[in-house]
Amino acid sequence: MIIATENPGKITEIRGVLEMPGLILHAFDELQDWPETEETGRTLEENAVKKARAALGHFGLPSLADDSGLLVDHLDGRPGVYSSRYAGPEGDPERNMDLLLSQLEGVAEERRSARFVCVMALALPGMELRITTGSCEGAILTCRRGAGGFGYDPVFLPEGSERSMAELSLEEKNAISHRGRALRAMREILEGLSG
Repeated sequence: MIIATENPGKITEIRGVLEMPGLILHAFDELQDWPETEETGRTLEENAVKKARAALGHFGLPSLADDSGLLVDHLDGRPGVYSSRYAGPEGDPERNMDLLLSQLEGVAEERRSARFVCVMALALPGMELRITTGSCEGAILTCRRGAGGFGYDPVFLPEGSERSMAELSLEEKNAISHRGRALRAMREILEGLSG
């Protein structure tokens, strides 16, 4: 199965949940002639589906793609579908966090609620598309904390946690994260297909 992302953090998280007997996961660094897919969808689901279908069409193998976003209530759901390129098309995570923190400067703790949302799409040859979703409630911190994870993890405090997403181990993060939840649902689908 193709992991249809070039994001090394996502690849690590996907492998961490989907390592299964008989399932070989191929990532972009193992493959030649990787298809470029622009994320032009208006929703996370549209982008995930587009990437999964592009990889299936290109390689002819089952392909799994995700699109994830950070939805901040005080910002009316932004950055949302534009999370990875919030501060510009180059997709610089540090600039994205700088912009987010500047937009929330002075906003009270109780008004900094947010959630990560992940949509996973599995495109299979000759079969209907499978889609799973996951979310993780939390809040935006006033400064970065932790060196793990990627994206907005250093500024996201999961609900019920005293540590930022970037301060959690991979196992801890996968247990509560939006992507971990969507992946566990996808693993059930894969187990059903192989059974």
